[in-house]
Amino acid sequence: MKLTIERAVLLKALGHVQAVVERRNTIPILSNVLINASGEHARFTATDLDMEIVEETEARVESEGMVTAPAHTLYEIARKLPEGAEVTLEIGGADPRMTLSAGRSQFNLPVLPPGDFPVMPSEDLAVTFTAPAEELARLIDKTRFAISTEETRYYLNGIHLHAAERDGRKVLRAVATDGHRLALAETDLPDGAEAMPAVIVPRKPIQELRRLLEDLDDGVEVSVSEGKIRFQLGAAVLTSKLIDGSFPDYERVIPRENDKIMKVDRAPFAQAVDRVATISQEKSRSVKLTVSDSNLVLAVNNPESGAASEELGADYGDEEISIGFNARYLLDVAGQIEGDEAIFEFADSASPTRVTDSGDPNAEYVLMPLRV
Repeated sequence: MKLTIERAVLLKALGHVQAVVERRNTIPILSNVLINASGEHARFTATDLDMEIVEETEARVESEGMVTAPAHTLYEIARKLPEGAEVTLEIGGADPRMTLSAGRSQFNLPVLPPGDFPVMPSEDLAVTFTAPAEELARLIDKTRFAISTEETRYYLNGIHLHAAERDGRKVLRAVATDGHRLALAETDLPDGAEAMPAVIVPRKPIQELRRLLEDLDDGVEVSVSEGKIRFQLGAAVLTSKLIDGSFPDYERVIPRENDKIMKVDRAPFAQAVDRVATISQEKSRSVKLTVSDSNLVLAVNNPESGAASEELGADYGDEEISIGFNARYLLDVAGQIEGDEAIFEFADSASPTRVTDSGDPNAEYVLMPLRV
């Protein structure tokens, strides 16, 4: 095999695929990227057995073939080569290693047999539709902060993606929760997505998908089955196994009848939470909100490090209520609010609170209160 490729093209392809590769692997071949040169293209593939990314690029192929080489080492070499360099990858002859040469630089890298590289089996991905890249990115951004990291509740370790209906409108909905907070975002249901099964996409593929969306302006072709999901993003294809489990009935925990409504300016609120949380206990980071007529007081009382409070103006005309929340969760939600105001809907100090965005009617959040 011998091919020549521009350094920028190689770097982009390796940057996309090598992120899948774990730094520590018990199976050596999983540390490698599979390079397949044929025709006028080079195809780069990396996998961790649960997820696979393939990127195809243009290249000058002098002799076709396949090789696997260390993914992170290749990426670091490409990153450090001068801009505009022409990079030649070659294997053959007496040397069993792959030679990478660019200008006066030359590297010899160990390889493993391409026949040992695991290929993710393809299956019938029955439902295919195209979604706008910016809308997919929005769904991820609005919800991924609420994905659980608790491995015992593995079915919460991803984003629940499914077709739904609200007020007679068909939507593609993304939901994530860790049991303490919930984030929901939706967009118009793309044509062809009506029959998609409800799926749970794991955290790692979500992170890689979001990174790939940075470079994309077009639509994303999404193909779904009961066990896998595939995203075609220009020259890159991300395929992932899905979480095999049932997502909880999240609709039951979204309070729709909360009648105490507080509207507060998002930016001053977030800044105030951040300030008073400086002295909250590290574990719970609890902040007490006391809301009365047109007034909001944020307070923290920590026996070890002192107390703090800050007063803000708020649009509120109901009876006084005091309720505690994790400061980190408040800041995460405030960070997703696009409008000038965050709208809090309370029932009482022990019940879930619903938060909506004055600038985005297609997103909502639920926060479980803390005892303070």
